[in-house]
Amino acid sequence: MFQILIIDDDQIVQLTLTRILEKQGYEVLTASDGAAGIAQAQHFHPALIICDWLMPRLTGLEVCRQIKSDPNLSTTFFILLTSLGSVADRVKGLDAGADDFIAKPIEQNELKARVRAGLRLYQISHDLKTQKQILEAELAEAVEYVRSLLPPPMTEPLVINSLFIPSQRLGGDCFDYYWLDPDYLAIYVLDTAGHGLRATLPSISVLNLLRSRTIPSLNYYQPNDVLSALNNTFQMTYKNNKYFTIWYGVYNRVNRQLIYASAGHPPAVLLSGATTQLSRLQTPGIPVGMFPDAEYTNGFCNIEEYSSLYVFSDGAYEIHLSNGTIWDLEAFIELLKNCQNFSECNLNKILNYLLDLNPKDSFDDDLSILQINFN
Repeated sequence: MFQILIIDDDQIVQLTLTRILEKQGYEVLTASDGAAGIAQAQHFHPALIICDWLMPRLTGLEVCRQIKSDPNLSTTFFILLTSLGSVADRVKGLDAGADDFIAKPIEQNELKARVRAGLRLYQISHDLKTQKQILEAELAEAVEYVRSLLPPPMTEPLVINSLFIPSQRLGGDCFDYYWLDPDYLAIYVLDTAGHGLRATLPSISVLNLLRSRTIPSLNYYQPNDVLSALNNTFQMTYKNNKYFTIWYGVYNRVNRQLIYASAGHPPAVLLSGATTQLSRLQTPGIPVGMFPDAEYTNGFCNIEEYSSLYVFSDGAYEIHLSNGTIWDLEAFIELLKNCQNFSECNLNKILNYLLDLNPKDSFDDDLSILQINFN
């Protein structure tokens, strides 16, 4: 049964509306002034409110503003009861948040019809709000699931730290690092196009596939072979129409050589030794899943002592600033370059800098960064 609240200082109007609406099967609450009406609304959360415009102390407009500013009452349908008929007055009412108007003197059939229409809209808004809450809860669960899959920090024989800040809609970022054998470490970051579970599920599939090493006859020590195998497995024409970018590297800790390949992904950034000479590690290659005959090539580099490698998704630098511009890759690389040593260039410092840049409560895209410090 829908609950309707009537707020009016005229007892005759209260009684008239109550009788009409109770005959229609609604449960009716009443209040004789704006303050009492707001208190009733906050306690009972009625589906619809009929409020007189002209009342002492709090007017109908003021009541409407307070009701609509309450998140728990945002879907309540609000009807202003008024003898004011000018366009300017109705504009004021709409600006205050009113959903409809009923003119005095009250015509019963019009009242019934407007209440029915208002309750239909309330039900739709209420259902949408409920679905939104369910979706947000599911996304929160998905975020925690992704977090549970990501690797913990590594302290020996390398120091690896990571940063994963999901966007409000959850993107398709995922990363991993693990030893192929005691001397070879695999490292990768991937980013599936789009947002939501449709983007997250392919990322999780790739992580599980690579971690379990279940692709037949694949040389996991050769990054270009890994990307080719993923491209054959995850063609977007039959895999949810989702492609992804990836940077994949294998580090040999004995000869201190890194072999890597990328597929449409931002370059990894290597700060070499005490001089912090900067190198961008990237190879040609289109995102995985776009074309079945895509080719990928390997790149090689030697890792000096006390070097640091950063592998990241584009969410680390595609930040919309308050002035309407976008903070870009060059600015992010400059931030890394300005770090003089490992103790200063930690991920918390980088995150705080990015948070200061971001004018919103959350990032537009997932933000993932791996920091690998080589002894």
